[in-house]
Amino acid sequence: MPQVVSIGNMLVEIMRVHLDEPLDQPGSFVGPFPSGDTPIYIDTVARLGRPAGFIGVVGNDAFGRLLLGRLQADGVDCSSVRVMPDNTTGVAFVAYSGDGSRTFIFHWRHAAAGQLAPSDVQPAYLAQTRWLHLTGCNLAVSDSAREACYRAMRSVPASAQVSFDPNIRPGALSLQEIRDLCRPAIARANAILPSLSEAAMLTDSASDEEGCRLWAEQGKVVVLKMGAKGCRIFARGSDVVIPSFPVEEVDPTGAGDSFCAGFTVALLDGMALPAAGRFANAAGALAVTKKGPMEGAPWRQEVEALLRAGAVE
Repeated sequence: MPQVVSIGNMLVEIMRVHLDEPLDQPGSFVGPFPSGDTPIYIDTVARLGRPAGFIGVVGNDAFGRLLLGRLQADGVDCSSVRVMPDNTTGVAFVAYSGDGSRTFIFHWRHAAAGQLAPSDVQPAYLAQTRWLHLTGCNLAVSDSAREACYRAMRSVPASAQVSFDPNIRPGALSLQEIRDLCRPAIARANAILPSLSEAAMLTDSASDEEGCRLWAEQGKVVVLKMGAKGCRIFARGSDVVIPSFPVEEVDPTGAGDSFCAGFTVALLDGMALPAAGRFANAAGALAVTKKGPMEGAPWRQEVEALLRAGAVE
């Protein structure tokens, strides 16, 4: 049985070839690439050497076969992935701007990914889980997907660690609705991994630092992801900044998910928090070096090589 499990949005990504090609104009695309925040996370966990499993839904189509083929080839157990005959696999269309911003159009809520349901979560599958990873966007996509995530959270052993990456995509949701749907996951989470602005938003604090400290005082490990600046780890009585690794960025999508996977594996390996942050930074850095959201998901030997090179420098 898998030690690490995640759940949620199984998508393929189709992206603009060139910068500053808006999605409301004809243009060129490349893809499809396997994608989805939690699939990227679990694929990275498997590549880093931990037994990994996934709960999700794909369509009975070429995109679904692409996703399943990639996850299975990298060692992810997909026995809890449901294949739907009547809904197509989810798709994200992405355009990149010269200023580093991205624009997304998601076919998700009404695709197979949005049909994730509590019945897809079998407690027996989670009986030996040591770590469960959840994200905020999977709580927001549909009522049934949210309840499936909550069921997974309730079904893991009490001893299991739960990590939560807010990864908020507000859409039509109000700030209060976002806080309400994230609250149960935050309450159960042992580790929270927000990106910039999310800790302040979810805690109604004046700053991310204040929000992260609030969670840390509740006994949680909080890792503020700061992109090229690395990460900042808050725990009760400690606060440390871990610098990033300089790499040439090709595609930033998925870097945060690979970072979360690196942090998970590092803690399961018994690393202290600063070392875990450095390992996660290396995983996140490598993830941006290839085009495609899951293509840069690093193998264990690649992370260790970057860590050695950084130590020499």
